[in-house]
Amino acid sequence: MKYAVYGLGNALVDQEFEVTDEFLAKNDIEKGLMTLIDEARQHELVANLQHSFGLKKRTGGGSGANSIVAISQFGGKTFYACKVAQDEAGEFYASDLAKAGVKTRVNELNAQGVTGKCLVMVTDDAERTMNTFLGITSDLSEHDLFLDELKSAEYLYIEGYLVTSDVSRNAVMKARQVARDNNIKIAMTFSDPSMAKYFQAGLQEMIGDGLDLLFCNEEELLTFTKAPDLITAVQNLHPLVKKMVITRGEKGAVVVNGDHHLEIAAVPAKAIDTNGAGDIFAGAFLYGITHGLSDEQAGRLASLSASKMVSIYGARLSTAEHQEILKRVV
Repeated sequence: MKYAVYGLGNALVDQEFEVTDEFLAKNDIEKGLMTLIDEARQHELVANLQHSFGLKKRTGGGSGANSIVAISQFGGKTFYACKVAQDEAGEFYASDLAKAGVKTRVNELNAQGVTGKCLVMVTDDAERTMNTFLGITSDLSEHDLFLDELKSAEYLYIEGYLVTSDVSRNAVMKARQVARDNNIKIAMTFSDPSMAKYFQAGLQEMIGDGLDLLFCNEEELLTFTKAPDLITAVQNLHPLVKKMVITRGEKGAVVVNGDHHLEIAAVPAKAIDTNGAGDIFAGAFLYGITHGLSDEQAGRLASLSASKMVSIYGARLSTAEHQEILKRVV
């Protein structure tokens, strides 16, 4: 295989701010969720945020991209299919992926429009709240997939946020079909509780006839299945998912593989920013299982990575930090 993982997801430039609960309430922002907004609303919020707090950090982002970058910085070969515009933010995003060692052909699209941006607002309880203007990434279509790269990957990894766009969801279905036709394993993440709450039918369509691997947190799983408890939720989804990796915050995580349940302990950390924790957990786990690690080893790698992620601002670690974490497990 040329690539361990081919990722499919949104391309967003993250702008991170430290904010207060009062600011969220005053600006009618729903705490703890990702909310889609239009460009005018984003300009309004940016002006208010800059005036009140100042920009903390700007990085390449997007849930799927964060996971793919993690795999690359651990040492895995990756490709990311996404869409940015020919603007300053798009150039920044493409350069950011290249620096992380992620292969992409996004510059070949010559797309006109506005690159998507995500406002990440972090409160002092480490909770992250996101308001996102998707821009041109909502137009990600099957024509932007570069399917030859997909055909040479071990895994297709699908970002759940793509469910919000009919065009992007069609691209997911095309990628799924190509993956199935070429015996490529399919992994997906629910990405956010709001996706499980408001886009359940679309997620069900993206799951299709089944997944080899699903990443989600406990809230997302319970919301999606409408089950009263975790055991029932797993049972409800089990016929369609071969393996589930369910994160549970301070309770750690559970890997469900058939009838086998593996508990992964959380690594204690002083959390200041939870943005990207689930993304790096998925990326670390995918790196592990595509590079000879057991589910238990991959889970420990993922848990260590997430604990490091929540202790800093931003949604990505450096290559050196990834390698340091890897040495503690392998």
